Amino acid sequence: MNKPLRRVAIFCGLLVLAMLVRANYLQFVQADELKTNTHNRRVAINQYATPRGDILVDGKAITGHTETNGSDFKYKATFKDGPLWAPVTGYASQAFGSTQLESIYDSILTGDDDRLFFKRTVDILSGKEKQGGDVVTTLNGAAQRAAFKGLGNKKGAVAAIDPRTGAILALASTPSYDPSSFAGNSEKDSKAWNALQKENDPDEPMLNRALRQAYPPGSTFKVVTAAAALQDGLYDSIDEPTDSEVPYILPDTNQELKNEGGIACKNVSLREALRVSCNSVFGKLGATLGRDKMVEEAEKFGFNKEQFIPVRVAASNFSTKMDKPQTALSSIGQFETAATPLQMAMVASAIANDGKLMQPYMVDKLQAPNNTVVEHTKAEELSQPLSADNARKLQEMMETVVTEGTGKNAQIPGVTVGGKTGTAQHGVDNSEKPYAWFISYAKTDNGSPVAVAVVVEDASANRGDISGGGFAAPIAKSVMEAVLNK
Repeated sequence: MNKPLRRVAIFCGLLVLAMLVRANYLQFVQADELKTNTHNRRVAINQYATPRGDILVDGKAITGHTETNGSDFKYKATFKDGPLWAPVTGYASQAFGSTQLESIYDSILTGDDDRLFFKRTVDILSGKEKQGGDVVTTLNGAAQRAAFKGLGNKKGAVAAIDPRTGAILALASTPSYDPSSFAGNSEKDSKAWNALQKENDPDEPMLNRALRQAYPPGSTFKVVTAAAALQDGLYDSIDEPTDSEVPYILPDTNQELKNEGGIACKNVSLREALRVSCNSVFGKLGATLGRDKMVEEAEKFGFNKEQFIPVRVAASNFSTKMDKPQTALSSIGQFETAATPLQMAMVASAIANDGKLMQPYMVDKLQAPNNTVVEHTKAEELSQPLSADNARKLQEMMETVVTEGTGKNAQIPGVTVGGKTGTAQHGVDNSEKPYAWFISYAKTDNGSPVAVAVVVEDASANRGDISGGGFAAPIAKSVMEAVLNK
C-alpha cells in the first residue's frame, strides 16, 4: 500500500475508533444523564405512552388517566378531588414534569420499574398493553376531608399521624390547586400553570404548607420544653411549685418576659403553667436547662433535620447558636424557632405514644398491576424523646389543657383528648394577625390512634379574638373524630 493510501486508512481507522469510543461513552457513561435530561422528549413521551397506575386512598383511586387528542402524548393524568389531595399526590404534567408521590414513584406508576419486569414481559408476550403499578397510601379519606373542610377558605395546614406506627392520616394545605388543570401540554394548561405561580398568586396555592412551610410554633412548643424539664429531673411531680417569679426578667437583660392577659403564673405547677400557658415559667425553664439540653431534646423530636416520608419535609428549626435570653425565648416558641405542621404532629404523637417517636410515612405499599405487593413499608422507631413515665405525666398536663384550659374546643364526649394551644407572633413588632396553632391527640383503650397539628395563618377575625383554641382546635377535633369513627 502506498503512503497516501496508508494515511487515509489510518485516518479512517481513527475515525471509526473515535465513533466506537463515543458510542460506548454515550451508552454506558451518559445513559442515565441523557435519560433524565429535561430536553429528552422521548422520556416524556414514554411516560405518557400508556395509562399510568393510580395512587390509592382507602383502597380507592384518587388519580386516573384520559386519552389526549392531537398530541404525541397518548395519555394524561387526571386527579379526583384534585385540590383535596394535591398536598399528597403532587402533580404529573406533560409540560411541567411531576412532584411528590407522582414523581418519586414515577417508575412504578408508568410500569417501568425493574421490579415489574416479569409482569411487563408477560404482557408483551401476551400482546397486552403495558400497565403501571399502584401506590397505596396510609391516608384516611375521612380525616383528610375533615381537615380540608375545617380549613375552608383560610390559609393554613393540617397534619395527622397514627402515633403507634407513624402512618400519616391527613395532609391538608390551603389554599390548594387542581393538578388536572395543567396535566396536559396545551396553551390552556400553560395558562393554568402560570396563574398558580407565586408572582401571579401571592397566596401560593402550590406551596405545601403541611410539609414545606415552617412557622413560629408559639406556645405549642412549650410541651417540648416541659419534656426537657421532666427528662432532666427538674421536678418529681407535675403538681409541685416551680419556683417561678413574676415578673420574670430575661437573663443578662432588664427585659421582662410577659404573660398574656394578666394570668396568674407565680410559682405555679407545671400542670397549671401549661393549662394557662405561662411564658414566664417555660422561658425560665429553658434558660435553666440551657441551650445544649434544649437543643438535644428538640432534635430528639425531629427538629434541625429534613424528614423523608418519602416526600421531603423541610427541616424545622431550633437554633444551636443562642445566648441565655434567646434560649428562654426559643423555649416558648419564639426567637428563631420554626416548625412545619408535620413536625408539631410528630411532637404530639411522641407524647401520645408513651415517649416513642415513630418514623412518619405516607405510603403503605407499592403494588404491581395484578395487585402483587412489590414493596411494603414497615413501622420504625425514630427516637425516644422522653421516658414512658414522663410521657404519661406530660399527657396528664395536656389533657388538663383540654378539660380545664385553653383547649376546651377540642373536647370529644367519651374520649380522652390532650392538647396545647398556641398563638404565634407574626410580622414586624407583631403587627400582623398571629398564627393560630393547636396540637393534640386522642386516646382509646388501644393507645392513641391519632395525633394532629393545625395551623391557621389568616384567621378572619379581629386580632384580639384569634387563638389556637378558637380557630385551630375545632379543626383538630373534627380530624380526630373522623379517625375515631372510621
